[in-house]
Amino acid sequence: MLAPAGRAALDLMEAHLEALWDATDAALPPEPLGLAAKKGDELVHWALDRLRSVPREPKDAFCREVSGLLAEFRSRRSPWNAAALRLLDDTYTFVATGPRQHEDWAHDVHAVLHRTVADPRGWVRLDWDRLNPARRTMPAYPFDPPDPALLPARLYPLEAEAAVAALAIMAEEWQAEQAPVRSRPNRDALVADARLLLDRYGPGARYWTNATAAASDPAPDFLASGLQGTASHCFHTHEYIAGLDIFEDLGVIAVNGEEVGVFWSFGAY
Repeated sequence: MLAPAGRAALDLMEAHLEALWDATDAALPPEPLGLAAKKGDELVHWALDRLRSVPREPKDAFCREVSGLLAEFRSRRSPWNAAALRLLDDTYTFVATGPRQHEDWAHDVHAVLHRTVADPRGWVRLDWDRLNPARRTMPAYPFDPPDPALLPARLYPLEAEAAVAALAIMAEEWQAEQAPVRSRPNRDALVADARLLLDRYGPGARYWTNATAAASDPAPDFLASGLQGTASHCFHTHEYIAGLDIFEDLGVIAVNGEEVGVFWSFGAY
């Protein structure tokens, strides 16, 4: 377990890179005072050296460099981060973990969907809609989740290996997928990344999905069906916002005594 001082330095460095990446005005956020002096591991100093070597102009080129640096920083920070980025960063997904704070885990999942809790370990969250203006009126966007009391009725239990497979096919596109995971030469590597992500929650974790195939079988063959062949109880909003129509989704929820993990894929056009 990383010492609190080291974790604080890593968190501060990551937040600074994210703020630089998000910056839309002419004034870039300054380097946090004392960051270089903090006793993090060598990763913080490596990232600072790289960042200081990047020209601030032109702005679009600087943002691209910061984006790449942020991704590499996150990947180096933990193997879990690296697996999440390899598997799911290129498709429309939501990946987040939150703490267990209620006996009824549905309340904890609800908090994750509304982004009101942080990852207990400070690991990466993949969220395409983090800065989406739609969240000003719909905080859970692109989700439109049921109330916690109703949420379990929209889900079905999954066996662990089926949860791994469901997570692996989230690397696919919902439309016009030319290479389903089942036929890719790196199929085993993708499945291994999915398994690494779920290993975080331990051997006693329980899994749920909104895929209707799991209603009669807790071990559907997700690899065989792929995303395009998977039907589900929709958790996404049906609002048409900023020219984007979300038409399908697939989710996996992992629950243990300390954390809840939420992994979701969206089809949109």
